[in-house]
Amino acid sequence: MSTEPEQVRARVPLATIAREWGRIGCIGFGGPPTHIALLRRLCVERRGWLGAAEFEDGIAATNLLPGPASTQLAIFTAWRLRGVAGALVGGCCFIVPGLLVILALAALFLAGSPPLWVRGAAAGAGAAVAAVAVQAAGTLVPASWQRAGGERAARARWLGYAAVGAAAAAAVGPWLVLVLVLAGVTEAVIRTQSAAAGPGAGAGDRLRSLPLASAGLAASGGLLAVAWVALKVGALSYGGGFVIIPLTQADAVDHYHWMTSGQFLNAVALGQITPGPVVQTVAVVGYAAAGVPGGLLAAAVAFAPSFLFVILGGPRFAALRASARVQGFFTGAAPAVIGAIAGSAVPLALALQHGWQYAVLAAAALWLLAGRRGVVGALLGAGGGGVLVALAGGAV
Repeated sequence: MSTEPEQVRARVPLATIAREWGRIGCIGFGGPPTHIALLRRLCVERRGWLGAAEFEDGIAATNLLPGPASTQLAIFTAWRLRGVAGALVGGCCFIVPGLLVILALAALFLAGSPPLWVRGAAAGAGAAVAAVAVQAAGTLVPASWQRAGGERAARARWLGYAAVGAAAAAAVGPWLVLVLVLAGVTEAVIRTQSAAAGPGAGAGDRLRSLPLASAGLAASGGLLAVAWVALKVGALSYGGGFVIIPLTQADAVDHYHWMTSGQFLNAVALGQITPGPVVQTVAVVGYAAAGVPGGLLAAAVAFAPSFLFVILGGPRFAALRASARVQGFFTGAAPAVIGAIAGSAVPLALALQHGWQYAVLAAAALWLLAGRRGVVGALLGAGGGGVLVALAGGAV
């Protein structure tokens, strides 16, 4: 990847970066595909700040990193224009608008006695979330399957990693991070044909400490536990924003009891229908745990690794993409993530409490999977259906 010409950085004021990245943060409904399209239109087509090939390199490089890929792309493009200052200004302006909106909605939807229409909207939108998870997993399959290669053994391992990820998301909860990373380590070792030279030994020792750390934080609770859950999302998740669903569900609902299953469904729905990164769902989890301070802390911890990865690792992205070990790791981790996202649909569907919600789930599945329509439309339609049910006297 080429180094950034100084004259380009000099002619893009920080105020311009703040305005343009803030605008994308306000209108970026629809998740990563929308964010990437808006950034490409701004940086490549409209302003000509980056070349098309350089922008595509940025997408490829940020997709190698754990955490929310479209957020990292927003930070990366701003970094290419104005270095560290640009990354901080652009990234924050991209994140903050959606964060403010989702915290306001969290206060409304998680209130002790929300209005009837709010309860109906929450129950309806939450009913569609399991279908959203399956659709999100499906969109990731083609690229990951192609990346695995054409060998029969490689394809068999891909299916195995996906199956293990799905089972882990549906059954083991807080251990999911360990399963995802071990899938990546296994594939990296196989592809480099040397367990000693690959990332396996040291990574395995560190990863075995993760469940122990989680147990310790469970005992302390409070903001430390919020920070731990957010850190897993920001620094230890592979596959972008949607992997927040299996990574946080068990912690938020079963482990720390911050939310009911229905409230977690609401949190995921809010993360999908608000602008900006999907990972801002974690702010709702933090809000449920400790109010506004918890929501702000969760967001700060979840997004901090993205800034660090880009600012510290940006100059090394070319070497990262060329590393056989890194490529092997993500070749194994990606199908496990896809399986985990799909597998999270099982507990999400089981969390539904009313018969009409299953009808909404079926309709959302047809809209998303058969009709190949948008997520935002599905959730808004499901929420509207829930309002009608509530106003008609149905159980919400």
